[in-house]
Amino acid sequence: MTTTQPCQPCYIITGGAGFIGANLVAQLQKSEPDARLYIVDDFSTGSYANIVEACARIDAGPFAGTIMPDSITDLNWQPAIMGLAPKAFFHLAAITNTLEFDEKKMIAVNTEPFIDILDACEESSIPLVYASSAATYGTPPQAETHTPFPTDAAGNPSNVYGFSKWLMDVQTQRLFESSLIDSATLPHVVGLRYFNVFGQGEARKGKMASMIYHLTLQMLAGNNPKIFEHGQHQRDQIHVDDIVACTLAAAKPTAKPGIYNLGSGITTTFNDIVDGINQALNTNMSPDYIPMPEEMIASYQHYTCADISETTEALGWTPQQTPSEAIIQYATELAHEYLKATATQS
Repeated sequence: MTTTQPCQPCYIITGGAGFIGANLVAQLQKSEPDARLYIVDDFSTGSYANIVEACARIDAGPFAGTIMPDSITDLNWQPAIMGLAPKAFFHLAAITNTLEFDEKKMIAVNTEPFIDILDACEESSIPLVYASSAATYGTPPQAETHTPFPTDAAGNPSNVYGFSKWLMDVQTQRLFESSLIDSATLPHVVGLRYFNVFGQGEARKGKMASMIYHLTLQMLAGNNPKIFEHGQHQRDQIHVDDIVACTLAAAKPTAKPGIYNLGSGITTTFNDIVDGINQALNTNMSPDYIPMPEEMIASYQHYTCADISETTEALGWTPQQTPSEAIIQYATELAHEYLKATATQS
């Protein structure tokens, strides 16, 4: 990646063509139209269309940044970051398929490049915000007692995806510990453990799109929603707009470095999701309960809930939508798009 010193403020966003990344890019372009945006994405799972649609969705104007169609594993980050001198670096690129069982591949992509990015940002005093995951928790004791997960409960992930994200958090903690030896000031690094994210722009995630997305499409097609028996699994669902807002807040000078939960702090059962979709669609469809596939049982998180008290205090952020409100809104939006597409086809 060849770089020159920019004459305008800029940001680097890895994974900027993905679901969350594209929404983040659009909001950055809208809030700071004079800033230059550099997206690093190999388009293995992302798409240019995510960027185009996200910008149009919030009236951010046509995308006017720079695309670097590179794998994060192939770049030499130190000269790139020094050359661009971004206001902040947002690292969202990763293999996010929780059913990916190639351990070498997962760690090679998710963990190894992060170490270089972390070192380069620290040496250049560039704020770094990166996507960690609720998968770092696995099934902590709090899941049995149905209480929110504190950040220190992480470290026993149930799959290699969660393990790769945990290794990123470990590297960050090591940096913090070494920094405190020499200075009372921590480098501006913020890790955000994203919980279950849903919202506009996730359609191209395929099977990894949210349950809310898949269940809404099933019901719009006239089919009863299929959920694992008996719909009582509880997840912390959070709308992508709140994810973007918190991710941006983490890059502000007032943000306190650390690793934080990024969820709604509220649990929603799959039955609750179906109820919300029924309300949005003005239907009364009942779930078809199905057994969980054998290969999923060992690693499945039956309960997740973020303790966001530290997040609110450190980053000055709180969710703007409750999950129930956001689910109804999102299902309504999907219904409008579905009807529009159906009308066009006929």
